[in-house]
Amino acid sequence: MHGYIQVYTGDGKGKTTAAMGLALRAAGAGLRVCIIQLMKGAEAGEIAALRKLGDLITVRLFGRAGFIEGAPDEEDIRLAREGLEEAERAVVSGEYNVVILDEANVAVNFGLFSVSDLLRLMDRKPERVELVITGRKADPQVIERADLVTEMSEIKHYYHKGVSARKGIEL
Repeated sequence: MHGYIQVYTGDGKGKTTAAMGLALRAAGAGLRVCIIQLMKGAEAGEIAALRKLGDLITVRLFGRAGFIEGAPDEEDIRLAREGLEEAERAVVSGEYNVVILDEANVAVNFGLFSVSDLLRLMDRKPERVELVITGRKADPQVIERADLVTEMSEIKHYYHKGVSARKGIEL
């Protein structure tokens, strides 16, 4: 199997959900998947479900429980860089067919690591590995290097009417 680089970006809902759907599809086909979530320390519903497929799907979280408000601190930077290093190990290990680096675009945007760091990971990807990168504000260089880019655009969202994230739907 030839692997490609996919990017899911944009301001609309569904980037992580699309990546998790791909993880399920891959596992259903017997492929081994590694999911590295950056900037997320709390385990959302999809991660709890995917952990039940532990023989085919490995999940690692690299973030604090809360969102970054304002400038990231040293702990945010350290965790994101650890996650990026873990993603590089997974990509080159030969153990996984699919590696998902969730919220990597946001990590670059927040300055947790550089776009050069992310491009280096993309360049190291072996031909047989599918690499999926998610998050808002994908850098133009990441978009240029990717093979497939999907932009989720928000048309309407109930969040703007004061609806908080709901367990099992957004969490």
